[in-house]
Amino acid sequence: MDFTDVSLVALRVFREVAERRTLTAAAAALGYTQSAVSRQIASLERAARTPLLERRHDGVRLTAGGHIVLRRAAAALDQIDATARELAGLPAEAGTVRLGWYPSAGALLVPRAIAILRRTHPAITVISREGSTPALVRALRAGSLDLAVVASAPPFRPPDAESPHLELETLAERSLYLAVPATHPLAGADSVDVTDLRGQRWIASPSTRDQERLGVWPGLDERPDIAHTARDWLAKLHLVAAGCGLTTLPASLLPAVPPGVRVVAVRGGPQEQRRVILARLPTPLPEPAARLAEAVRAAVIDVSTPPPRPG
Repeated sequence: MDFTDVSLVALRVFREVAERRTLTAAAAALGYTQSAVSRQIASLERAARTPLLERRHDGVRLTAGGHIVLRRAAAALDQIDATARELAGLPAEAGTVRLGWYPSAGALLVPRAIAILRRTHPAITVISREGSTPALVRALRAGSLDLAVVASAPPFRPPDAESPHLELETLAERSLYLAVPATHPLAGADSVDVTDLRGQRWIASPSTRDQERLGVWPGLDERPDIAHTARDWLAKLHLVAAGCGLTTLPASLLPAVPPGVRVVAVRGGPQEQRRVILARLPTPLPEPAARLAEAVRAAVIDVSTPPPRPG
C-alpha cells in the first residue's frame, strides 16, 4: 500500500461518498461531476490496493478495508482542520462545531441549544443540519459531524452495529402523543383508545430508504388513509389545526402546539416511548463540541413541560 500520493481532495470525496452512500449524491454535495468523484475514489483504491466500496443497485457500501480507510481519513481531515484553526490564531474555546439533528428537534431543541451557547460561549460557531437518524450516524462515522441529536424508539437498539460503538447519552425519554383538531370528536377527552384511531385520516411524512413514515400511530392495524404528507413537524401541526387530519406528536414539541390543536394520550397497544439521544464517536470531545453538548443538555431541560394527564 502506498498512500504518499493520496490527495486531501480524494480523502474528502471518499468521506462524502461514505456518508451519502451514492456517488451521485456525493457529487451533488461537493459540486463535482460524478466522473470526477469516480476518479478520486479510483485513485484511493489504487493506493489502498483493495476495493473500498461495494457497488450495489441501491448505491455503495463500505468494504472492510473501506471502514479502515474511512476511520483514518476522518481523523486525518480533522487534524488538518484543527491545524488550520490553530494557524488562524483562534483561541482554544473558539472554533466550529458541526451538529446534526433529527427533524422534530429543529422546532425547539436545537434553536434553544444554540441560543444558550451564544450566551455562554459566543466565540463558538455552530453549523447544523437536519437528517434521519441513519444518515446522521453515517455522518458521525464519516467525521463530517461532531455531535448528533438522534431519536430512538423501542426496543432502543444501538443505531448501528459498527465498531467502535458510538457514545450514546440519553437526554430524555418521553411518551408519544396524538394531535387532533380541536373540533374533532376525539378532542373531548384527555385520552383515547387505540381502536378509536381506525378509519382516521392522517398527516404524515413521506417514507424514505433511511426513515420510516412518521405521523401515523405506530402499529395501526389497517392501511392508513394519509391525506397530507409533510416533512416539517410544524407544518403537520398547522394542518391538524386546519382540520385536515391527525398526526403523532413527540413530547418535545408540546410547547410548540398551535391554537386549534388538542393533544391526547393513546391507551391500548404497546407503550410508545421515544428517547432523545446525543450521539458522538467515542473519542475525547474538543472544547467547542463539549460546550455545545452542555448547551444541548440544558436545552432539553428548558423545553421540557409536564405532559397532559391521561383521563
